[in-house]
Amino acid sequence: MTAQTKINIAIAGQNVHVALDDTPAARAFIAQLPLTLRFEDYGTTEKISYLPNKLTTEGEPPGYTPVTGDFSYYAPWGNIAVFLKDFSYSRGLVRLGHIESGLEVMNQKGEHEGIVTLLK
Repeated sequence: MTAQTKINIAIAGQNVHVALDDTPAARAFIAQLPLTLRFEDYGTTEKISYLPNKLTTEGEPPGYTPVTGDFSYYAPWGNIAVFLKDFSYSRGLVRLGHIESGLEVMNQKGEHEGIVTLLK
């Protein structure tokens, strides 16, 4: 995997492209693909979805300060977090990558099913 590894999240005929970081957690996420995930609103700041299996966070920083478009993993709950707004430092949050296009698709209110696949 390189810093340019990308995934697609297909939601209702629209695509969200995410460039993944080259980290153990991102590689563990890729190992679970393809996935069908249900993304739901968590406040007005993020969309979250629970993974079938937790990701490794070994070697990752204890937390970070996410920005709009970050594709992250919240280790304490085992969920993906897509940030729709900048947020404060969060312990247990691990950055997996960043949305390159399609953030507006994630920004739609309500629950959405997404099919997550690796882009070739």
